[in-house]
Amino acid sequence: MIWVLFLFLVGVLLALDLGVFNRTPHKVSFKESLKWTIFWFSLSLLFSGFVYWAYDVHFEGLGLGNGQPPLEGHEAMLQFLTGYLIELSLSMDNVFVIALIFNYFGIPAQYQHRVLFWGILGAIIFRGVFIGIGVWLIHRFHFIVYVFGGILLWSAWKMWHADEEGVRPENNTVIRLVRRWLPVTRTFYGQRFFVKKGGVLAATPLFVSLLVIETTDVMFAFDSVPAIFAITTDPFIVFSSNIFAILGLRSLYFVLAAIIEKLVYLKQSLVIVLGWVGIKMIIAHHVDLPDWLSLVVVLSVLGGGTILSLRKGNVREALSDLHKEGKDSFNEVA
Repeated sequence: MIWVLFLFLVGVLLALDLGVFNRTPHKVSFKESLKWTIFWFSLSLLFSGFVYWAYDVHFEGLGLGNGQPPLEGHEAMLQFLTGYLIELSLSMDNVFVIALIFNYFGIPAQYQHRVLFWGILGAIIFRGVFIGIGVWLIHRFHFIVYVFGGILLWSAWKMWHADEEGVRPENNTVIRLVRRWLPVTRTFYGQRFFVKKGGVLAATPLFVSLLVIETTDVMFAFDSVPAIFAITTDPFIVFSSNIFAILGLRSLYFVLAAIIEKLVYLKQSLVIVLGWVGIKMIIAHHVDLPDWLSLVVVLSVLGGGTILSLRKGNVREALSDLHKEGKDSFNEVA
């Protein structure tokens, strides 16, 4: 029952987002995206309160079973918040990739929200599948935690040594397959993903960019999904924290896209976070670390990286310019 209620809540939020608040295509201003980012973050905090209550009274059996000691409300809330912050921080790396994809395909600003909406809907489905597989593996093969921990440490090493050019959309296999089997238009047709030209169905650049975003998110999921298992293996906390982080990614993209390159210590912060959760997962069966410690570590690392970036001065200047630009575009839309 709790799963049905949660999925219904997510469905209502997505329906309101695309069907009511963002029905008309428009360029999302900095001011508007900041408001939505605050909304999603606040909603996540409110949901953490629900998690506290639900696990404290073991609503619908939450926190019971799997041969583990009962998970109490305060523990569940800490795990949810830690998992949410880890997933949200790792999603920041997606922002740079999404910006590259939009720039490569020349996606107009007023259509980017629609692509991200459907991209996030697909991400929810894929994350659900990955989380289900991960929970099944962990509960049946205890040694898999060492494999997941190794994946996270390898991901941290890979991120640290990643080249500056990052992902190249032109090398994506999906683009080659789509262009081989389906005609692709050179121009945009409003928000449409498909059009008929000469009686033949053709994909627009919006659809191709959506597919590239979906496939790259699958690759990112190999890092982010194991990361949450270092915090908890409770299926509902794992899934809900992931979903709330994904829901907030869309508005966060419009906030960070223009300044992501100015956050010069972001990569180092993410490397430390990945390294921490990887080590925590590997030693989990030998060292009992309190739930609050991970939350403190993640907050300290991300906060420290942001403060150091701010001290560089570049971010403040970029934010000032972005706010002015966003204010002007907001006034135009209004």
